[in-house]
Amino acid sequence: MLTAFARAFKTPDLRKKLLFTLAIIVVYRVGTHIPIPGVDYKSVQECVDQASGNQGLFGLVNMFSGGALLQITVFALGIMPYITASIILQLLTVVIPRLEALKKEGQAGTAKITQYTRYLTIALAILQGTGLVATARSGALFSGCTVASSIVPDQAIFTTIVMVLTMTAGTAVVMWLGELITDRGIGNGMSILMFISIAATFPSALWAIKKQGTLADGWIEFGTVIAVGLVMVALVVFVEQAQRRIPVQYAKRMIGRRSYGGTSTYIPLKVNQAGVIPVIFASSLLYIPALIAQFSSGTSGWKTWIEANLVKGDHPIYITMYFLLIVFFAFFYVAISFNPEEVADNMKKYGGFIPGIRAGRPTAEYLSYVLNRITWPGSLYLGLIALVPTMALVGFGANQNFPFGGTSILIIVGVGLETVKQIESQLQQRNYEGFLR
Repeated sequence: MLTAFARAFKTPDLRKKLLFTLAIIVVYRVGTHIPIPGVDYKSVQECVDQASGNQGLFGLVNMFSGGALLQITVFALGIMPYITASIILQLLTVVIPRLEALKKEGQAGTAKITQYTRYLTIALAILQGTGLVATARSGALFSGCTVASSIVPDQAIFTTIVMVLTMTAGTAVVMWLGELITDRGIGNGMSILMFISIAATFPSALWAIKKQGTLADGWIEFGTVIAVGLVMVALVVFVEQAQRRIPVQYAKRMIGRRSYGGTSTYIPLKVNQAGVIPVIFASSLLYIPALIAQFSSGTSGWKTWIEANLVKGDHPIYITMYFLLIVFFAFFYVAISFNPEEVADNMKKYGGFIPGIRAGRPTAEYLSYVLNRITWPGSLYLGLIALVPTMALVGFGANQNFPFGGTSILIIVGVGLETVKQIESQLQQRNYEGFLR
């Protein structure tokens, strides 16, 4: 990997792309430290220090924003609205025929869906920004902080509108920066910004574990976490690269005097076909009842039960529901993202077949059978990886967003592997020697 980056910097056009990507990252990180108007910055910093890593319900969104959410900065919402909008559009593509037709139109249809994603991102940013401002005004953003109610001193309607518009504009700028990286930089822009947001929280999270440790002034716990992190990275890389290759043979066709086809290829089915989406879905779904209980008044029975069982990440009921939701969403997302019947029809149209399997419906049934078989280990793997923060919560006293586990490690490794592959492919295109040397 380091060799690929070194060779990329020696290539002039790739060096320009890498430097442009780094410049955009610097702009993004600067924006995560600029507070929005109407916020008392000193009170926010005092509450952040008192929270000491216990981020509660907003921990996942704070991780995706690189710690900007709890700082209430211009980029406080980060890329979370765009991620949510992309997932919603992807789910709606299966339900709404118009979107499905656009998806099949190629580049023009994809551009139209991208435009819809941008509009939905702005709408979600307004909604989430309003919720964040309302939460900050009520003092619920930092529960237990003595100055939480004075974070927003001026609670006039005009000040609230300016705060929401500022965060919405920040989300639009983040979306634009991500698209700039995609067009003129290296890798997928949104994925790169997500990678940077999560990686930015690693040093503080690791240092917090060292400060809370008791063995050898915390260095034993710190070293153990690093060792566990390396093992986790190796495991995630191994599973993310694992795939089941289904062989496909194309029959020869005579068109005029020329012969076409007769080639052999394969359909790669990844063990973790769903990626990190099931973990995000399960986390978001479990946050909803706790969020409703936090904003509801009174001491009803359902609120007491939720606060006792679904708020603490180390509770057995929370762990069980989290694991089962991840397994369910893994199967659900694979079912809507991979259509065996469509793949079988395309193979039949171009004269392809799986050796030993008849074309058409038997091919679709075989693909569905194989997909279900490999989704089981993939979903169980996701569930176990996501439970690592919970085990760290008990063993090391860490917060629920343990640096080497769950959503963070899956995104870090996935984006890193994809970016390195793109750099290597571009290097191969520029340095291909061919048959003549």
